[in-house]
Amino acid sequence: MASLTIDFFHDVVCCWCFNISSRMRQLAEEFDLGIRHRTFVLQASPAEMADRWGTPEEARETILGHWTVCRQASDQPERVDIDAMRAAPFDYPHGMIAALGCKAAERMGGQKAHWDMFDHLQRAHLGEARNIADRDTILAVARNLGFEDAGFREAFDAPETARAVDADRQQARVLQVRSVPMLIVRETGARLISGPREDLAAQLRAALRLVA
Repeated sequence: MASLTIDFFHDVVCCWCFNISSRMRQLAEEFDLGIRHRTFVLQASPAEMADRWGTPEEARETILGHWTVCRQASDQPERVDIDAMRAAPFDYPHGMIAALGCKAAERMGGQKAHWDMFDHLQRAHLGEARNIADRDTILAVARNLGFEDAGFREAFDAPETARAVDADRQQARVLQVRSVPMLIVRETGARLISGPREDLAAQLRAALRLVA
């Protein structure tokens, strides 16, 4: 049984989630954590992107400014390719299609599959400047991860998968989650402050003392 269970709310388009995911992989092993992945779609459509960021050109420049700061704080800055995304021939993507891909993977292979899909989609987005708002991109990443194509397509298109994404959004509302990444310790309700690996480890040790 895991020592602590962490609800990890994240969005594939979020560069800060990229930084935290790799750190939490290390800490999950070190502290024997149970990680429950929760999709939190910041913008779910091109219309929501426009409402939040303005024109596609404005959205790209503003968000890539965030990438610049995030890249400086990353343990793997070489994997964040700002120039490639600036030159990409598509509008900066919203996160709904990728969230459906993560939940389809979860339905087929559980939490581990969700995490693997999330990390590989982030790599496609941040490091390879691929359009993760394109269904074909999600399906290609799924094939590369070894998912059977027809089965994954069926899971991706199933109404239950969309409902699972919505259920995570509803849970976020209940917990008053308004931004990502968000890490919540189920046993204590504590919200971990995102930061360097050492800071996260210190917070986990404090949480373990509370439940000992």
